[in-house]
Formats: sequence, structure tokens, C-alpha cells
Amino acid sequence: MSQTAQTVREDGIIASVSGPVVVARDLDARMNDVVYVGDEGLMGEVIEIEGDTTTIQVYEETSGIGPGEPVENTGEPLSVDLGPGLLDTIYDGVQRPLDVLEDKMGSPYLDRGVDAPGIELDTKWEFEPEVEEGDEVGRGDVVGVVEETITIDHKVMVPPDALEEGETAEVVDVKSGSFTVEETVAELDTGVEIQMRQEWPVREARPTVEKKTPRTPLVSGQRILDGLFPIAKGGTAAIPGPFGSGKTVTQHQLAKYADADIIIYVGCGERGNEMTEVIDDFPELEDPATGNPLMARTSLIANTSNMPVAARESCVYTGITIAEFYRDMGYDVALMADSTSRWAEAMREISSRLEEMPGEEGYPAYLAARLSQFYERAGYFENVNGTEGSVSAIGAVSPPGGDFSEPVTQNTLRIVKTFWALDADLAERRHFPSINWNESYSLYKDQLDPWFQEEVADDWPEKRQWAVDVLDEETELQEIVQLVGKDALPEDQQLTLEVARYLREAYLQQNAFHPVDTYCPPEKTYLMLTTIETFNDEAFDALEAGVPIEEIIDIDSAPKINRIGVQEDYEEYVDELKSEIADELRSLY
Repeated sequence: MSQTAQTVREDGIIASVSGPVVVARDLDARMNDVVYVGDEGLMGEVIEIEGDTTTIQVYEETSGIGPGEPVENTGEPLSVDLGPGLLDTIYDGVQRPLDVLEDKMGSPYLDRGVDAPGIELDTKWEFEPEVEEGDEVGRGDVVGVVEETITIDHKVMVPPDALEEGETAEVVDVKSGSFTVEETVAELDTGVEIQMRQEWPVREARPTVEKKTPRTPLVSGQRILDGLFPIAKGGTAAIPGPFGSGKTVTQHQLAKYADADIIIYVGCGERGNEMTEVIDDFPELEDPATGNPLMARTSLIANTSNMPVAARESCVYTGITIAEFYRDMGYDVALMADSTSRWAEAMREISSRLEEMPGEEGYPAYLAARLSQFYERAGYFENVNGTEGSVSAIGAVSPPGGDFSEPVTQNTLRIVKTFWALDADLAERRHFPSINWNESYSLYKDQLDPWFQEEVADDWPEKRQWAVDVLDEETELQEIVQLVGKDALPEDQQLTLEVARYLREAYLQQNAFHPVDTYCPPEKTYLMLTTIETFNDEAFDALEAGVPIEEIIDIDSAPKINRIGVQEDYEEYVDELKSEIADELRSLY
């Protein structure tokens, strides 16, 4: 939110200060109005009004301010600037561009009260009109295009609130050339002037026509996700896990390789070094789809653990509003929130300062409602301008001690349809991604199977189910093995354990730091699974023919299954390996 030229009135005074919560008297304000608090003009938001007493959550450190200082009301809700320049930028939780503020301050350590517009107001963009004088347009319709980055064309739209639902207007003037975001590029006969810049309240969802059932997967290049627990474009997912289990690396992999058009990465209360890794890596990495730098399709919102806690509460709303803006252009957007637990802790702190009745473990009673309001804004939509776009929301959850029964995890589980449960035991065994295949699930599988059958292989669902069955059987057998040992099992069950071992080590494990294995297309994921199934079928045939289990397990070709992931020319490698496995096992009988 930038302080624009709107009327600012000094019409309230501070009565008390309690951390990020400030109480003001005699302030003429409405709920969610943005105010500037104290002599330094610290940004805050009205969160409670009772009589002539107004409670404000302040988005900056409040030490040093005291009773009697002024409170100025802008009369406007917390909003974000929307327009070209959002991508390849890093913001704080209330959309202040951190690189601009650093240049302004001459230091990476920002003073309180410093502010800057969310997008550059002086930069000129080359505007190419898509409409002509006399054309009829409705709300959300595209009037022109700007090349925002080498990857993304920014579509300049009629603001959704400029016209009523169903209303159209005639274009009476349209321009072409270089303009700033505040200059008029088109004018309608209703008197509406269209600029490249819009403002939108962060707590209000942008309008759509209809929320549709998503039927296209968000391909991530991670075998366990695409192969066993897929998420749809427009879907919701949670990644809960204890410290060190790989939540952030999984989020980074999704942000790098998910086949979305736009990535919004919200670092919500996480450690600064994790955001630093994103900032360092993304400009160097190539988008597998376009070959362009990943930052060209990415907007970062960094609210690290040492930043004011109240701004952490607003950062996810800032992120989802930017995501909805690009969705309206017809793009598929993926939003990563890392982590929603820190967001919930910010709500808990504000709630305790307000002396509200606490819910479970001190969280506010409205925790579930706030989480659902956030995830509800994700989806696959028909937009008001007739295009279709999606917002996929993927939230990391950091339960203390890895306890999935705590309130944030449980309330998130009730909302999201994909659950990727990270396991500390797998992480300790250096099995990454450490997603527990027994606890994780996806409710999108049935609606996404037709896409995989058409684009990858007809028998994709059958192969996936075969893998799940083998892993389930291994879990049951491991309980017996722990009691009596592996050698006490019948030979067919020992062979099942060997097949499951290849599924775990070759298929489910993936090296995020290997240049080839870091990204695995669905076609490769499928071929890896069919190779393991070939070993399974040929090995059981050999066992039935009387070949001892030890000889079957000791064949030279089977360990090569573990090397499929690192092969660039995997198709030829897999064909040769399947033949080699079959020939070697058949030669035993």
C-alpha cells in the first residue's frame, strides 16, 4: 500500500500501545482502513472499533511511540498496486519494494515509516492496443498488452470495478506508444479512463464468473508428486513437516519447475537465509519451459522472521491478490506460502494483544475461518473477461515437533485436497523428498487421470495403483520382518520387499541438487515405473520357474534401475535396461 494523493486527515490520538497493537481515540475510521500512526507515520490497519476507541495493528516496530501522538486516517483499505513491474521484484508483506527502499535509504536496514509505491510510477512501458475506437468492452476486458518481462506479456484490463456486471462501454479513445503506469491509455464513453495501474483491496477476492472443476495437473517434475499425489492447476495443497524435513526445498522445487505461467513466492515468517537462497538461485536458473531466467515469471514477498509480526499477517493476502490479478489475464499462477504456521502465529499474537477468548493452543477461535478464506481464493476460474485462469495455493505447515494433531495442521487438512506429509525419519535416512507415501494423499487423482492417459500413457492409473499396492504390502511385511527377520519370510514376500526397495530408492527418491534428476518429466516418471514393473514381472516368473531368490536379487542389471533418474537420454537407456533385465533373468532358467 502506497500513500497516494488521497486526503489524509489528522483526526485521532494514540491512547495506548501494546507491541504491534495500538489503541486510538476519536478516530473517524472504518474496519480495515489504513492509518498512519505516530509522528513517524507508521503504517497500520484498523482491526476493531468500539465506540470512540479504535484498535490498530501496526505493520512496523512500535517501540518509542506513545500516547498523545497523532493517528491519520487515509479512508482507504489496505490495497496493493497492480500493473506492469510486479514480476522480477521482491516486496515486504505490505508490498513495499525492498530494492527500491534500499536505494532510497542507502542501506539494507530500513528506517521506520519509509514508503514507496508497489510499482515504479516513472518507468515507461511500450503499450500495444488490442482494441480500436468504437469497440465495446466490459469489465476485465483486455485493451492492450505490455511486454513486462521476456517471458510474460502483461495484459492491461478494464478494472473490474469500473463497470457494473454485464455492463459494456464503447472505447472512445485508445493510444499506442510509451507511457507510465499512471498515464491514460484508453478512455470509455462512460468517462472511465484506463491506466496500466490498478489498486485492489487485499482482503477482497477479485470477481469471477464461475469456479470450475480443475482437470489439468500442475506438473512439478517431482516423481512422488506427479506420480502418486498430483495437484491440479487451481488446486490446494499442504506440506506439513517438522524442522529439517525438507519443506522449504520442496517449495523451492515447486517454484522452480512447476509448469505454471507465474510464480508468487511468499516467505511468511521464515528465516532470512531461505529467502536469500531464492533470491540468489532464481536469476541463475532457467525456466525448463522457456529457457528464460526463473525470476522473469516470479514475484517474491519476503516477510522474514525478524520483520514485524503484523505485516506477516497481511503478506499472504498481498500474495493471493497479485496472483488473482494475473489469473484474470488468463494465466495459471502458483502461489507458495512458506509457512502458514508462522502466519497463524502472527494471528495468535494479535489476538492475545486484543485479549480475545483463545481457542486450542492459544490460537484465535477464527483460525479455521481465516485459513479457509485464504485457500478458498485458489481455484480454476472462468474470469469476467471470458478467459480461464487458475491460482494454485501450496502452503507449508510447520507443526511444533512434527505433531500433525496441532490446530494449524488439522484445520488446513480439512480445507486442502492434496496432503504431502513430510517425515522426519525419512529425512534422517537421507530419503528426499521425505514425503511419507503412507500418510500422504491427493483427492485430485480421479479427475486428473484422463489428462495423464491422454498425454503420457493409457495405463498411467494402473501403474500408479500397482506401485501403491507394492508399497502398502511392504509396510505390512516390515512389521513382520522386525519381529522374525527377513530370512523367515517366504521367497515371494522377500522378492516383494526387493521390488519395493527399488520403488523407494529409484522412483520415490530424487536428488534436488543433481542437474538432471532435479526435474523429471511425467514421461520419464512413467518409464521408470514400467522398468521397475518389468523387473517385478520377470523376477516373479523366474521365482516360479524355481530360480533361488538369492540369484534373482544378485543379477547385475537390476542396480542400474537406480541410475535412470540421472540419465538425460533416458528413453534409450530404459529400453536397453528392460531388455537386459529380461535376458539376464530368463537365462537363469
